[in-house]
Amino acid sequence: MSTKAPNPVDKYVGSRVRMRRIMLGMSQEKLGEALGLTFQQVQKYEKGTNRVGASRLQQISEILQVPVSFLFDGGPSGVRTADGFSEGSSPAYVSDFLATAEGLALTRAFTRITDAKLRRSIVELVEQIAAREAADRP
Repeated sequence: MSTKAPNPVDKYVGSRVRMRRIMLGMSQEKLGEALGLTFQQVQKYEKGTNRVGASRLQQISEILQVPVSFLFDGGPSGVRTADGFSEGSSPAYVSDFLATAEGLALTRAFTRITDAKLRRSIVELVEQIAAREAADRP
C-alpha cells in the first residue's frame, strides 16, 4: 500500500492551526472537544494528513478567534511564477519553527526586546552556537 504525501496547502493550514492553538495555550484535546472530535483527528489536521473541509475551517477559525484567511496567510498559493516558485511562499522551516511551542516562545520573547544591538547580538550568538553544533556533527 502506498502512502500519499500531504498536500502542501493542507500541511500549511494545519501548521497555522497548530501555531494559533499553541498561542492560545489550548491543547489538542480542548480543540477536539470544541469541534466534537478526538485529539487524534486534530493531530491529523495539524499534520496535513487529513484535509479540513470548508465548514470545519470556519468552525476552527471561530474557536481559535481568527479569520479563516489567517489559516492561509503566507502559505503556498499553488500559483507558479516564471521562476517556478509560488507567489508569496515563505520557507517551510519558518512555519514549522513557529508551529512549535519553543519557536513561538522564542519569537514572543525576542520581539519584546527593543534594543536593536542586543537583538543583533542574540542572533549572532545563536548563529555561532548552530555553527559549532554543525561542526561537531560527524
